Amino acid sequence: MTSDAYTEAWLTGPQSTKFYTRTYLAPTDTSKAVLVFVHGFAEHVGRYTQAHPVLAARGVNVFAFDERGFGKTALDEANKSKTSAYGKTSAADQMVDIAWALGHAAGAFPGLPLFLMGHSMGGGEVLSFSSRRPEDASKLAGVISSSPLVHQTKPASKAARWAGGIAGVLFPYMPIPAAVDYNALSHDPDYNKLCSKDPLAKLQGTLRGVGDMLNWGEMLLISQYHKWPKSLPVLFLHGSGDEVASHSATQKFHDKIVCDNKKIIIYPGGFHELVHEPSHREKLFDDIMTFIEEHIPAKETNPVAESSGPAESKL
Repeated sequence: MTSDAYTEAWLTGPQSTKFYTRTYLAPTDTSKAVLVFVHGFAEHVGRYTQAHPVLAARGVNVFAFDERGFGKTALDEANKSKTSAYGKTSAADQMVDIAWALGHAAGAFPGLPLFLMGHSMGGGEVLSFSSRRPEDASKLAGVISSSPLVHQTKPASKAARWAGGIAGVLFPYMPIPAAVDYNALSHDPDYNKLCSKDPLAKLQGTLRGVGDMLNWGEMLLISQYHKWPKSLPVLFLHGSGDEVASHSATQKFHDKIVCDNKKIIIYPGGFHELVHEPSHREKLFDDIMTFIEEHIPAKETNPVAESSGPAESKL
């Protein structure tokens, strides 16, 4: 199905998993880059219906997908894989899935510089991906990490984490509750209320999915920071009022990595979902576009050939 904003498609990815995807096309005459977007925990690409068109209108094609274990990829009974279930994921699978998404975007938009962006859980994923898979990261023009989950602002107790880790070895995909304070998402009460009623966002995860999310986030500060590709540009975006993911941990990771081109922007008082923050939304998009435009190779600023466009819709 195609709308004025995006094209939907079900694409088969790693492990024959069917992924629900959206592609937002930039106008042909201003198309300058392609961005692969990775969403956060207990959300999906539908949360960005008002955000991704802004980037597309400014020349950045966006390819986004409901991650393994989330959104329609996990819940659409008519189209999802038989083995898909809510929260059924792992950090290792996520790395493979991101590589697949990047390969798809590169093939769909040949000749355009490729950027990778993630939010919250996805923000942590893109940092882990870049430090753990340098051969794939070398193909990127830049990475953008929004409110990454490096550490929780209010972390779970060590005892609970330990018990969960032990149980996760025996029952990796056992569902567990995952509470969300919707009032901590943004300063927009109407948006927060919509999220609280979202049928595609269940308040649960699995032992492995949640455990990997927290453990791999912590590993970024313990060991992965020194594996960051020195020549890979990175932009960190975080609100100082984030009660979900610690902006201080993001600052520490930024400070620790050795990188020729790194930048962090802290939005005063900003909550977790900056794209829905009324006071910061406009500047956020300006900051993202400035970063992308600064890192488009000169020879690719105005591609001669038009992109082949996204895969044909299968809906």
